[in-house]
Amino acid sequence: MTAQPVHFDGPEGEKPKVPPMPEQTPQALRLAIQEHAPHLLPDFEAHWRRAIGDAFNLTPVPAFMRLWWTQYAIARDPRLAAHLHDLEARAAKSENPEESARLLAEYSRLRHEAASVKPGQ
Repeated sequence: MTAQPVHFDGPEGEKPKVPPMPEQTPQALRLAIQEHAPHLLPDFEAHWRRAIGDAFNLTPVPAFMRLWWTQYAIARDPRLAAHLHDLEARAAKSENPEESARLLAEYSRLRHEAASVKPGQ
């Protein structure tokens, strides 16, 4: 079963417009972030300069792409981003360890789903 992006229905069941994922290249991802989630761009570029920059070793690129692919997949869907933030905040405030674990498990599941979204979805 392929994971699909999670969308939370708006008023009267309407789905919010979520831009498709770009090609899985650093340049395409950067352009998508610039257009649809510009608040992420300064951190994306600073991380790129710090982790990749002028490096001759491209070993860190896959890990960089996984991190930022997931970040963008979440940020492009404001309802998903808000839901994840809510889960995290509720888990942090909960005094019930089982409830915190349940909330964090849901948070983790949704992040994994976001990470597995394919280009064009």
